Amino acid sequence: MRKAKPKKRIILPDPKFGEQVVTKFVNNMMERGKKNHAYEIFYDAVEIVADKLKEDGLEVWKKALANVTPSVEVRSRRIGGATFQIPSEIRPSRKQSIGMKNLILFARKRHEKSMAQKLASEIMAAYKEEGAAFKKKEDTHRMAEANKAFSHFRF
Repeated sequence: MRKAKPKKRIILPDPKFGEQVVTKFVNNMMERGKKNHAYEIFYDAVEIVADKLKEDGLEVWKKALANVTPSVEVRSRRIGGATFQIPSEIRPSRKQSIGMKNLILFARKRHEKSMAQKLASEIMAAYKEEGAAFKKKEDTHRMAEANKAFSHFRF
């Protein structure tokens, strides 16, 4: 590589729970630089989850995030005129990022009144191993399993 690798930015923990993972999630959810608004939405969603499931909302969210985090993905690689879908392991930081983005994306697609309610519903669905974000992970794993024969073409 010609350029040096960029330095990893230090992410501060969130004000309420003191967790870096929460800050990363809120940063992904944030739109137009409205971080306080994103925090409000997240905290409201965690409260809704805690009220409905009668459990610790943050722990439910962590379990939901773990449930929607994929461990393998397929990448396209062109070999001799044919394009193969090659399954490959995902590095941990990318796993977490993909899981968060899927959870947020499918929460936004839900049909409910507020974003906090949408996010709470998606978190509860992912916690119970159902919902669109969990289905996306399952589809990714199924695709990787189906293309396991091409894994010797690794990058």
